[in-house]
Amino acid sequence: MSTEAASRVGKNATTHFDLVLRGQRVLTTAGISAREVGVKDGKIVAIEPLGNNLDAARIVEIGADEVLIPGLVDTHVHVNEPGRTEWEGFESATKAAAAGGVTTIIDMPLNSIPPTVNLDALEIKRAAASTKAFVNIGFWGGAIPGNKKDLRTLHDAGVFGFKCFLLHSGVDEFPSLSVEEMEEDMVELQRFDSLMIVHAEDSQAVERAPAAQGDQYKRFLKSRPRGAENVAIAQVIERARWTGARAHILHLSSSDALAMIKTAKAEGVKITVETCPHYLTLLAEEIPNGATAFKCCPPIREASNRELLWKGLEEGVIDCIVSDHSPSTIDLKDVDNGDFGVAWGGVASLQLGLPLIWSEAKQRGIGLEQVIDWMSSRPGGLAGLTNKGAIALGNDADFAVFAPEDSFVVDVTTLHHKNPISPYQGKRLEGVVRSAIVGGTEVDFRTPQGKLLRRGEA
Repeated sequence: MSTEAASRVGKNATTHFDLVLRGQRVLTTAGISAREVGVKDGKIVAIEPLGNNLDAARIVEIGADEVLIPGLVDTHVHVNEPGRTEWEGFESATKAAAAGGVTTIIDMPLNSIPPTVNLDALEIKRAAASTKAFVNIGFWGGAIPGNKKDLRTLHDAGVFGFKCFLLHSGVDEFPSLSVEEMEEDMVELQRFDSLMIVHAEDSQAVERAPAAQGDQYKRFLKSRPRGAENVAIAQVIERARWTGARAHILHLSSSDALAMIKTAKAEGVKITVETCPHYLTLLAEEIPNGATAFKCCPPIREASNRELLWKGLEEGVIDCIVSDHSPSTIDLKDVDNGDFGVAWGGVASLQLGLPLIWSEAKQRGIGLEQVIDWMSSRPGGLAGLTNKGAIALGNDADFAVFAPEDSFVVDVTTLHHKNPISPYQGKRLEGVVRSAIVGGTEVDFRTPQGKLLRRGEA
């Protein structure tokens, strides 16, 4: 339905729309302007200038200090259910997502037991998620030694692509691939145009680096050198070039790799790249010894590195920003001893991603439109979610109401994350998510309204 047709029908029928959102600041594909958005059956069916008085069963007025934005899409979330639900779980994860303005997540295949490496495991995970989805949930499959025969089956069942590791994943039930095994699987994935997403750190480089034991962050940083990332990313690029498969570099932290990624893209290699809030907002120089809440792999690096990551984003070498929400129980972070060699590596930031990036971007003179592009439309495009990530006619009615001039201080005890530990504790952030709407229904944190998504579904 065209804008004009939807508008005419809306004016002729008192409650043609299920929901109308009106505001002075609505972020559509044309930018931020005064708009009215009409929703019917969970879809955006009208976008009109403010003052057209579209009518609906429910009308939401966006406040003068608020912006209506598309719901964010986070394609890198470790939910950990079933099997390690004490680490997180679908209920707490999707509530945290909604509270952070994220209306769609794609769950990683590992840290759950069983990992999502065959059809039976996928069905077990879907069953676990089916009654606890406060936002939309899709699923990545896993590529591990010996499951090449399962890749097509998982693809046909709707996974969004396949994750592999090039070194130990941290959990024994999700073993890593050799570079040669990754190439074999990429040949298979190319046959049905699926996506290989890669934790790119070279196992030999990490094995030969200094050990991480002890409470010194500098020592931990040396244990995961930039070179380990650089070598592995070069290997992924070449295998993508040779096989013609699509490949995606997860959680880029080494700015050294940007030049070869830029060159590969220019040469037509099908490569995309993400980075994460912790690499864009935190600095190795400011991490206290023993502060294992900051431990993640690859690690948070130095100030000069962070500047180059931001430059890579602005130049389009890095495609998107996602959380890599990787929670664990507090005891696994070894907070009492502060030993970086023992602590679980992962940062839980699903609820905080938008305020974190907006706070930093605002200081750099980067507009909200660009931030939302990096955190919503770009990751949505990565996953092939063509009906999400933007306020546009025909798209799903997934929104967040964001107050960019408001601020708050992070208190881990008030977050929806299951385990109250964060490197951002006590940090003042700009931007407050006031509410989220999934499929045209406001998230009330009592009734799950999200859908389980399958690749290719409209």
